[in-house]
Amino acid sequence: MFNLERWQEIFEAISKNKLRTILTGVSVASGIFILVILLGAGKGIENGIQKQFEQDAVNRISVWTNVTTKEYKGLNLGRRIQLHNLDFDNSVRQFGENLENKSSVYSIWSGNVVFGKETGTYRVEGVHPDYQFIENAGMLKGRFINYSDLKNFEKSAVIGNKVSNDIFKKGEQPLGQKINIAGGMYTVVGVFTDPGGEREESRVFLPISTAQKAFSAGDTIRSLAYTLEKRASFDQAVAESDAFAKQLGVMLRKNHTVAPDDEGAITIHSSLEEAKKVYMMTDIIRYFFWTVGILTIIAGVVGVGNIMLIIVKERTKEIGIRKALGAPPLSIITMILQESVFVTTIAGFTGLLLGMLVWEFIGPMVQSDFFYHPEVDFNIAITTLLILVIAGAFAGFIPAYRAAKIKPIIALRDE
Repeated sequence: MFNLERWQEIFEAISKNKLRTILTGVSVASGIFILVILLGAGKGIENGIQKQFEQDAVNRISVWTNVTTKEYKGLNLGRRIQLHNLDFDNSVRQFGENLENKSSVYSIWSGNVVFGKETGTYRVEGVHPDYQFIENAGMLKGRFINYSDLKNFEKSAVIGNKVSNDIFKKGEQPLGQKINIAGGMYTVVGVFTDPGGEREESRVFLPISTAQKAFSAGDTIRSLAYTLEKRASFDQAVAESDAFAKQLGVMLRKNHTVAPDDEGAITIHSSLEEAKKVYMMTDIIRYFFWTVGILTIIAGVVGVGNIMLIIVKERTKEIGIRKALGAPPLSIITMILQESVFVTTIAGFTGLLLGMLVWEFIGPMVQSDFFYHPEVDFNIAITTLLILVIAGAFAGFIPAYRAAKIKPIIALRDE
């Protein structure tokens, strides 16, 4: 039940100790403000890292080669290892049932692309149809490379959105247009977008069979790329990714007469393993931020407890008179707790509101590769405020309990 006189007493007590109450409120407000800022920053780091992993499939496994770094079976170090179509075919034959997507890649880093009077230099890659999903490429227009393109050596080209904007005039339809790529004419069959942004969209995809023929590559390839079937748990996916990478490495090193431990000659990279390390790091950052924020709030709550002890001490005679007039202990406890919870709630809500406003207005302006869209979940923020209020009640309970135990005769003697 609402008791107007009780609230008048609370405001009167606060007004008598304005500076002390304000300082206590500031300590509580700053505690939850710091927690909200830290949680928002942690979320920004997490979002930034997740955005980086969105550029390619999270469970991507990539293979590329270099020169041997160890002697093996009488062969000198320094031999350059070259992948071939047979390596890709053997991997699909041996591991195909576990693969979700697979592609070999032949690429040239600087391919001239010309349309009319417009020209540009872009990365050109010969790929398989599955490469769209390995790269997380979304189609804005048309389609991606298909198996018919591979089989028939079609001169089909899928261009990135950046390439399309560079060589085609605004409003001009790219699909069906003939473009010159490194001296050969190709038909644009699709325009793709990529979460990685303009850097990833500055590429042109061709059927790998066509690219190898056009660039006189024979059956050589630059790299291999795979994704495995989705699994129920992250740990299971990491374990299977590691097992596949190990088996694939054994097969490739054996076929190319490379030392089993020569990872420099044949490198196999699993983005899942990298993701696991990064997410573990973000968890550590999140726990650290929570710990710092909660300790700051505890310091504020302790301040509330201290001010309540001082208030009880100052009002000892008043409390004694109340008890002498028949006030029950529960009413004394309620009076002290109400004041404690009121100060904690107002200060906590102020700190929460300020923290949310900071991320609402400043958050969109603070963006980088590994810091994106900092925010605080509203439910977590409200839950934190409720916990703070409960903590404030506990902070006021000890002084309230002491006040309820005061004997009227002793209280009336208090100076």
